[in-house]
Amino acid sequence: MWDKPKLIIWIANLLYAVAALLLLYAVLFVVLHLPIYPIKHIEVNGELMHVTRDQLKLIAEGHLHGNFFTVDLVQTRDAFQKLPWVRNVSVRRRWPDMLVVQVEEQRELARWDDIALVNTHGEMFHAISDKDLPTFYGPGESVKEIAANYQLYDQMLIPIGMRVNRLSLSARRAWQIGTDKGMVIELGRDQMEQRLKKFVNIYPIALGTQSGFVSYADLRYPNGFAIRRPPGQLPAAKKAS
Repeated sequence: MWDKPKLIIWIANLLYAVAALLLLYAVLFVVLHLPIYPIKHIEVNGELMHVTRDQLKLIAEGHLHGNFFTVDLVQTRDAFQKLPWVRNVSVRRRWPDMLVVQVEEQRELARWDDIALVNTHGEMFHAISDKDLPTFYGPGESVKEIAANYQLYDQMLIPIGMRVNRLSLSARRAWQIGTDKGMVIELGRDQMEQRLKKFVNIYPIALGTQSGFVSYADLRYPNGFAIRRPPGQLPAAKKAS
């Protein structure tokens, strides 16, 4: 090999290039880790109602390690996202010394069996709310479906002066509504929207003047529905067609 000067020159050049790259990497590593590009400002954007500035400041002080170039954005985002009321967070750098944090808060829609909350996206999360919220019951995998049907049924009941304050889906996929007026409405497993629509249309005509006496409505009949009044109210039951 030593009698091949061209090969020797090529190997020498390669070694020089590798050494130069290693030296450049070492210089960059040292420069980037010097405390000369600190994060001085954190800008928080988003409509905040439950997450406080003090909470965000505490997380920033405990999890922001490194300077402008070396801070771990993924780790920082995950730290912010551990807050109970935070649904989503994005973190980005803004030259020369700022981190911009965009926070999306959870928006509570209902309670889930008194053990969790459900947001407006039909997702379950764990937090504490003092709002008067409807309650959902059902299989755990049905959260999104129940949330969607709640918003549909709630809007459908508004014309007759009722709102949904409880919505249940049984293991056999039968739906039941509890209203803010104390009425329980059985929808069954089929044609729930059509049944409720018919009930709402006929309610002002057949029951409007005595709606306060109706405690239960069973809409699972093919050509009508059955109602029940509380004990002591007469008549005890009635079927409307």
